[in-house]
Amino acid sequence: MLDTPTMTARFRLEGMTCASCVARAERVLKAVPGVETAVVNLSTETADVRFAAPATPVDLAAALAKAGYPAREAVLSLSVEGMTCAACTGRVERVLKAQAGVKDAVANLALRRATVTLWDGAAVDKGALIAAVGKAGYGAQVLEEAPPHDPEAEVRALARETAVAAVLTLPVFVAEMGGHLVPAFHHWLMGVAGAWLFPVQFALATLVLAFPGRRFFVKGIPALLRGGPDMNSLVAVGTGAAWVYSTVVTFAPWVLPAEARVVYFEAAAVIVVLILLGRTLEARARGRAGAAIARLVRLQPRVARLEGGEEVPVSALVPGMRVVIRPGERVPVDGRVVSGGSAVDEAMLTGEAVPVAKGVGDGVTGGTVNGTGGLVVEVGAVGAATVLARIVALVEEAQGTKLPVQEVVDRVTLWFVPVVMGIAALTVAVWLLAGGGVAQALVAGVSVLIIACPCAMGLATPVSILVGTGRAAELGVLFRKGEALQRLSGVRMVAFDKTGTLTEGHPVVTDVLGDVLGVAAAVEAGSEHPLAAAVLAEAAARGLVVERAEGFEAVPGYGARAVVGGVSVSVGSARMFAVLPAALGQAGERFAGEGKSLLYVGYGAEAAGLIAVADPVKQTTVRALAALRALGLEVAMITGDNAVTAQAIAGRIGIANLRAGVLPDGKGEEIKALGAGVAFVGDGINDAPALAAADVGLAMGTGTDVAIEAGDVVLMTGDPLGVANAVRISRAVMRNIRQNLAWAFGYNAALIPVAAGVLVPFGGPQLSPMLAAGAMGLSSVFVLTNALRLRLVKGERA
Repeated sequence: MLDTPTMTARFRLEGMTCASCVARAERVLKAVPGVETAVVNLSTETADVRFAAPATPVDLAAALAKAGYPAREAVLSLSVEGMTCAACTGRVERVLKAQAGVKDAVANLALRRATVTLWDGAAVDKGALIAAVGKAGYGAQVLEEAPPHDPEAEVRALARETAVAAVLTLPVFVAEMGGHLVPAFHHWLMGVAGAWLFPVQFALATLVLAFPGRRFFVKGIPALLRGGPDMNSLVAVGTGAAWVYSTVVTFAPWVLPAEARVVYFEAAAVIVVLILLGRTLEARARGRAGAAIARLVRLQPRVARLEGGEEVPVSALVPGMRVVIRPGERVPVDGRVVSGGSAVDEAMLTGEAVPVAKGVGDGVTGGTVNGTGGLVVEVGAVGAATVLARIVALVEEAQGTKLPVQEVVDRVTLWFVPVVMGIAALTVAVWLLAGGGVAQALVAGVSVLIIACPCAMGLATPVSILVGTGRAAELGVLFRKGEALQRLSGVRMVAFDKTGTLTEGHPVVTDVLGDVLGVAAAVEAGSEHPLAAAVLAEAAARGLVVERAEGFEAVPGYGARAVVGGVSVSVGSARMFAVLPAALGQAGERFAGEGKSLLYVGYGAEAAGLIAVADPVKQTTVRALAALRALGLEVAMITGDNAVTAQAIAGRIGIANLRAGVLPDGKGEEIKALGAGVAFVGDGINDAPALAAADVGLAMGTGTDVAIEAGDVVLMTGDPLGVANAVRISRAVMRNIRQNLAWAFGYNAALIPVAAGVLVPFGGPQLSPMLAAGAMGLSSVFVLTNALRLRLVKGERA
């Protein structure tokens, strides 16, 4: 019996605080079957483990996490060249996962990228990962070190190769197919070319395979010899078989019976042309699919103008510098206005077309467009710390993830190419046994190989995610995790926090009875209560001159009083006053029933006026709830407000399912009580427990203060209409993925038997290799074109 190899692994741990933590972590590690030794170091917070099968690093990490000491992770992104189909992505993932220190690896065909999750602290050699990918037949570089991918250059190179192949193939195609279609042309050609006809076809077809078609052999044959055949292998074997057979007919015809002496040079050459054409169209469509991110990246200017007039690269800016932004220019970095005033178009950030007024003290975001005024901005964040950079990183992260539905595709494609090669071999054998002849058997086998390339399978899911998340970003919706796309499409209910989500999140004055606003503002100028800020803001908005108050005194539980213009003024609840006029009392009851807070204002012991303050419902809240109901979703509200206020708001906006008086820590339990399939929408800070407990957490962003880490989905604007947009995008993406997968699998299920010739005994057609190549290329183009329709998804606008 062979000895099981011993392996070592190092983990960096979280939650290590004392010697008992060390003992517990070592104990749980040693309890994993296969572990020989486990040494945990408190000072470095690391665990060094020596183990053998059946233990795996994933088992060890799971045991540590269960004990309360999760292993930290790090992420490395690799740029991978040479992946062409689902079999390629599967092979890249397998070789990366086999490397020491790797927890997981996800290869993305649409992005030509592999995301590797590492155990942080493990001795992982980036060079070893790159070498492993290279040994598998693909080129890899660390993404940050790789030259930026130029999709236009890729399209130009493929178009050039396609043109060369087409020019060389055209005489071969015309000579062969023209002779079949027009017998007179065949006789004329034989009279002119004679014995040179087949050798000339051989020369031209050989040039096609040796130069434009060389890529298929360089990649496909080594992959086949390694036991991991891919799309290139199918094309290489198919075209190679047609070329070898035709070469034997041309130069050693006596080897074959007379009836089998038919050349297929045109099939080999045309297959290369059609597949290259398909890849050209695919590359062009893939470039359009990633256009949303490219547009975001191009939004940030490369040059900024300092306050002294000097122009410097944006990369040279540091926090604290001041830049001048002229009318119509893009804001170069995140910062705060220190002088000037303007209206800034933040559509790239929020999806809203209405410019936002900016003055001294207001924040601005890099990439937004200044209006007609001039601004001087103090630099706050640069580089990767800017909102725009974080948006791009967030969308790219979501685009690189793998949805749960992709697991089915992975299991199928793992064996797909080897099975197809087996079917092709079986097809040839059956035709030979059935007496169909070598030529007919060859045609059937090559057709099976060519038509079954799993390109469409590999593109079906990632390209839909790529386009869908890009379109979502344009609508102000950011999916932090790709899985949220799938989960959100299946929710049955959306529960909302109230304050800052359905309402504006800050109190404003809604009603003033009596000429008391000015004196109330004078008193409240000395108060720090939120309602006081609302009174002062309303006074400023009306242009009132607020007198200076003297002798300010806060009366806990009642309100406040001060002397204004020599007269004692009280502001607070009704209990502050001995005399409350009936009209004010009745108005107060009505306002209270509407969920408003009341501030009575009076002189001495008698109330003379009333100010009603409320957190107003956002203008788009009712529309947003109606849009969600139109999508077939239930809506609910979970708030910490008292039942009277909450019920007043819920009744006004039409929410029947209400949970009031819930503390932040209790919101998670309320979400669980609502059952499965619930999404929660909150401000991303106070609502963190509920966001985590929900199937999908949607965090409301407020302007540029985006709570990116709070939820699975981030709504860049505070508009609740963004929730409907997120659901609509999610459903559209999943519907698109199902369409793509149905096409990819259905196409192969239907056409592989046709290519094998099962219809021939019944008088049906025999699919030629050329038609098979055309159909295979069109299948990928169909998937890409279908995914591009996601760019047309309409969003709700305020």
